[in-house]
Amino acid sequence: MVVNNSERVVYSGKIFEVIQKPVRIAGKEIMFEKVRRSPGVRLLIINQNKILITKEYREEHGNFDYRLPGGKVFDSLQKYLSFVQEKRDILTAAMNAAQKECQEETGLIPLKLKHIYTTSPSATVQWDLFYFLIEEYKENHHGQKLEPGEQISLEWKTIAEVQEMCLNGTISEERTAMILLRFLSEKK
Repeated sequence: MVVNNSERVVYSGKIFEVIQKPVRIAGKEIMFEKVRRSPGVRLLIINQNKILITKEYREEHGNFDYRLPGGKVFDSLQKYLSFVQEKRDILTAAMNAAQKECQEETGLIPLKLKHIYTTSPSATVQWDLFYFLIEEYKENHHGQKLEPGEQISLEWKTIAEVQEMCLNGTISEERTAMILLRFLSEKK
């Protein structure tokens, strides 16, 4: 499959694809390779100087992991690629996913969402995470609506506890740890 007349997809799975693209560096053509994944959202939910952290069983770790609530913007790579091809607004799609994930994972209904950061791990891995701040919400009387197999509990942590969790690796998603530390240092 050829994308943008110069990209060539050499592998495509449900959530990842590997693409190759010829690039010129110092007059020499080399094959640049990168991985592309559908984007995700993470939710920074704050209530009176406490942050909502999820404790979630992660099959890839075979254990529980602490993280910010969140999830995928699209359920498959193909849906994401179609969306991009149609030149639709990805931030609006991310905001809609953030609202949905908030209700499902936390049982909270966000009243106001504010986009605060977008990160991607590197030039060779395209996997954007959209971070949203939620300071206003209401309780959903139905509680969490977890997908089959999801095990997610909620814990309100103080700012000091979250900072320590970022620094000691308890929050193991490195990008999220960095975003939390950056956000908390800017709030001071």
